[in-house]
This record gives sequence, C-alpha cells and structure tokens, in this order.
Amino acid sequence: MLTIDFDRFEVHEGETFLDLGCGAGRHTYEALRRGATVTAFDQNLDDLKGIDEMVAALAEAGEIKPQPRPVTLSGDAHHLPFEDGHFDRVLASEILEHIPDDKAVIAEIVRVTKPGGLVAITVPRRWTEQINWWLSDEYHEVEGGHVRIYKGSELLQSLIDSGLEPLGSHHAHALHSPYWWLKCAVGVEKTNVLTKAYHKVLVWDMMSRPWLTVTAETVLNPGLGKSVVFSLRQP
Repeated sequence: MLTIDFDRFEVHEGETFLDLGCGAGRHTYEALRRGATVTAFDQNLDDLKGIDEMVAALAEAGEIKPQPRPVTLSGDAHHLPFEDGHFDRVLASEILEHIPDDKAVIAEIVRVTKPGGLVAITVPRRWTEQINWWLSDEYHEVEGGHVRIYKGSELLQSLIDSGLEPLGSHHAHALHSPYWWLKCAVGVEKTNVLTKAYHKVLVWDMMSRPWLTVTAETVLNPGLGKSVVFSLRQP
C-alpha cells in the first residue's frame, strides 16, 4: 500500500533515496524496483530486520538488483548520520505526526536533500484524523502514537519556511478512512464482523488492485483520503 504516487514523485535508476521512518518498507521496495540506491531508516529493529529479509528475497526472485550494501540503517531522525545534500530523493511518510520536535526533523530532511532534489511528506489528513481522536483515545494515546493533528496549510507553510519549494499535493487512502472510524468506534484492539469484513476488502484491494476499488478510491481521494501528500523541491 503506497502512500506516495511514484508516477508523480519520480525516482530514477541510480538516484539516492532516503525512506525516513520506513516502517515495514513498502516505499523502500518500490524505490528499489525503480533502481534507486535506497536507505531505509528507522528506529524499529524488528521492522528493519524484516526489510533486510524481504530485500534478499526480492533480489533472489529477480525483482530487484542484488544490493552491494545493507539497505537498512537504524538511528534518530533528529540527527541523521548523513552529510549535507546526500540524497536525491527523501520521503517521510506518516512519521511527523509521531514526533514531538517535528521542526528539528524537517530541518534534517532539508539538510540531507541535494540542491534540486525532491522531498515527499505525508501525514494524516486533519478532518479524517480528528474523527479517529474523537472516537478513541486508545487510537493515539499509546507509546509512539500520534502526538498532533496537522492542518495541511500550516504544515505546508512550515515546510516552505524551512526552505523547500512546493510542487503540489494530493490525498490518498480514501477507503481506509471509514475503516479506521469503524475500528475506533469498536475499539482499536478489538474486532467484530464489520471490521473483519472491511479488512478483507482492504486486503483484496492491496493484493489484487481490482478496477472497482481502484476507481472508487481515485474518485473519493480528494474528499475522503486519509493521508495528505506534499511534494517539494530543495532549491
């Protein structure tokens, strides 16, 4: 399930790509398929181990080129261990809402992006996220959970103030918004017939990409998309 659109946020063979807060690695794998030199950066060692295993499996299956160096790296996003202007592309997908000092992380993103390089930032959309918070404290009041709800225009201004040039924005994951409202209403750690059925639909969508769900999400994303995606350039 990709949050950024790689047809808009173009990644070319040989470019350096930082997947900051990579999680389970969904964007890492796509960037590798496109031939980028990827660094998957996160604090979760279990996630990074899983990425290493999947990268090896993808290379063995011929889906990506064998990697000459480890793809994953553990560390602190507030203090990235890279020189200035190191990356052609930097992605921070669904991580800033977890970080109390988000301005420090944004400054690091700007620092490690090459002049002319591209940055993609994604966060939960304000109104869909607000419903989750209203329905469930459990949704966000957990260790490592969401510490803020962004107003898109305010986040964009912060990114501009940091020195980045905006290129555009769009929304993603419209089908996931009602699912999380339902989960929050039932209980984040609980399931019932409705949540199980909806989850099956989402898995079907992610695995098969049928025209029905693809079309529905395309139509619904502008109004219902769970995530907002900003594309920017380092001048």
